[in-house]
Amino acid sequence: MSRKHTVPYGGWKSPLTAQWVASGTVGLAEVRLDGSDIYWVEQRTVEGGRSVVVRYRQGVVSDITPDSVSVRTKVHEYGGGAYTVEDGNVYFCNDRDQGVYCQNEQGEMALLLQQSSKRYADFLVDTHHHRLIAICEDHSGGSEPINTVISIDLHQKNACTTLVSGDDFYASACLSPDGSKLAWLSWNHPNMPWDGCQLWMAEVGESGAVTSRKIIAGGADESIFQPQFSPDGTLYFVSDRSGWWNLYRWGGEVVTPVWLAAVECGLPQWQFSMSTYAFLSQQLVVITFCDQGSWKLGKVDLTTGAMEQIESAYSEFTSIRGSGNGRCLFLAASPFEGKAVVMLGGNGDELKKVHFAGDSFSHSGYFSQPQAISFPVNDNQLAYGFYYAPANKDYMGASGSLPPLIVRTHGGPTAAAISTFNPKIQYWTSRGYAVLDVNYAGSTGYGRRYRDRLNGGWGVADVRDCICGANYLANQGKVDKQRLIITGSSAGGYTVLSALTFADTFKAGASYYGISELESLVIHTHKFEAHYLDRLIGPYPEQKHLYRNRSPINHVNRFSCPIIFFQGLEDKVVPPSQAQNMVDALDHKGLAVAYVTFANEQHGFRRSENIAKALESELYFYSSVFGIELPDKIESIPIRNFPNE
Repeated sequence: MSRKHTVPYGGWKSPLTAQWVASGTVGLAEVRLDGSDIYWVEQRTVEGGRSVVVRYRQGVVSDITPDSVSVRTKVHEYGGGAYTVEDGNVYFCNDRDQGVYCQNEQGEMALLLQQSSKRYADFLVDTHHHRLIAICEDHSGGSEPINTVISIDLHQKNACTTLVSGDDFYASACLSPDGSKLAWLSWNHPNMPWDGCQLWMAEVGESGAVTSRKIIAGGADESIFQPQFSPDGTLYFVSDRSGWWNLYRWGGEVVTPVWLAAVECGLPQWQFSMSTYAFLSQQLVVITFCDQGSWKLGKVDLTTGAMEQIESAYSEFTSIRGSGNGRCLFLAASPFEGKAVVMLGGNGDELKKVHFAGDSFSHSGYFSQPQAISFPVNDNQLAYGFYYAPANKDYMGASGSLPPLIVRTHGGPTAAAISTFNPKIQYWTSRGYAVLDVNYAGSTGYGRRYRDRLNGGWGVADVRDCICGANYLANQGKVDKQRLIITGSSAGGYTVLSALTFADTFKAGASYYGISELESLVIHTHKFEAHYLDRLIGPYPEQKHLYRNRSPINHVNRFSCPIIFFQGLEDKVVPPSQAQNMVDALDHKGLAVAYVTFANEQHGFRRSENIAKALESELYFYSSVFGIELPDKIESIPIRNFPNE
């Protein structure tokens, strides 16, 4: 065994380069089953973030999407549900023009529907009426977009019919096996779908018209997730009416629970087509659930409600699809391996990896194992997170020294940090940084009460939890209290800016397209999030003073440590002006600040070269701030008001 070199934390040499992180980032999403064929979407950073439909047929994996096409929808700005498959025909939304196309077995593409200023998502094939059912988002009016459920004729170009309208938002339309019933979700301002939504069911006549609509479940304070008909035509869904997202069924007269537990079987619906359960057979459903931040897999007997956990090395399961004949597919990941397409067969007893698009993982000696932790915060409450210690088989820190800590704040803020393999985290830990991935108040995975703990407290409770997590590790002697760093993107970026403005715990930070000014955000943001802050902060303009008081841009006099900003110049969710105004204000104050922009990026970076540049720029910035000597030369960036710049 080779002897480890003693080198200061943060200055370790690592084979996990920024280019390795970026080029190995192949996002897998949206599994679909079509007979014996398996489909999924690959999001490829090396192709400029292009999304490609891929098919697995008889052991052969092949791209289906032509080189000139990217399968992506912009409904709700966050998309999802960009394609579906039936009898070898792929129906999809083309990112370039947001048109709906059909691609047949021979690869021939035909335009089904394209109307100026309209977007489409969440496709469902209605074979009984030779049509697609989809969500339409109409931007042609002068006010906010209008959302409806529509049908798209499969035989007549640009022929569509509105099926359901009147609510602000729609999602998750599903048909009974005989095509006679349609169910869907809807919600209205100021709710987000995880706050409260309604589950509807209606009759579908011979003409395809939707009649006799009625509400099955849900309301302003009950969140419904993933309605789905079983093979025998019974409607199932996930509800948080008990305080936890659990599985229920509609028996025709009343709603009854199928499996109740203090675990989460649902997710916040930031995108369309999310799925956490699927029918393995008429008798069994495969379900994934989050237990105190960790995801697990199980089988539930639909007659008895008994649950049997399926043991595996995976700690995340998404996009579950079932055939109803003893087989289901999903995406799964573990702490040391990124997402793979995995098949569950043998009546739920056999796991088989179908496809893995990531790295060969020959660098296992440089990976850090996540440790689930909880730590006390105010009012005798706990917050949660995953701690990653520095890990590199070639290096160790000097005796008596402690590593710098990077506190990661996830976006949303209604989202969650999970324990699966994240190459960006390993990039830092393999260089001698410790990382804490925080599930602050408001994160999903810990029940409705924990999710609601952020209501009225965004910019306060999340900041408190991040500070408490950092201090908890510092007080345990695991990290250097004088080198605490906080980083985050989007809503997580707002937590970063708030933490650096209203507290002095952290000594440096990084904001990726973060929010610095709340009033303009709530006034100019897109429809999906137009009233998101009503619960997180308060209704606007009635609570205007809170928006101003919690906006970091209004309190730059309290900002006192170095920070780096990253921003896509085509961002429509958090416009570049948010970052630019903050940079200008801090520059005027004379603080050390760096600003890295990307002309061809939107909200979230999709191109490998930009992902790599952002990582290296962040590393250069921290190394400069803390005087850490880097083992490899990387491109420098200008840091305003910094010595020797």
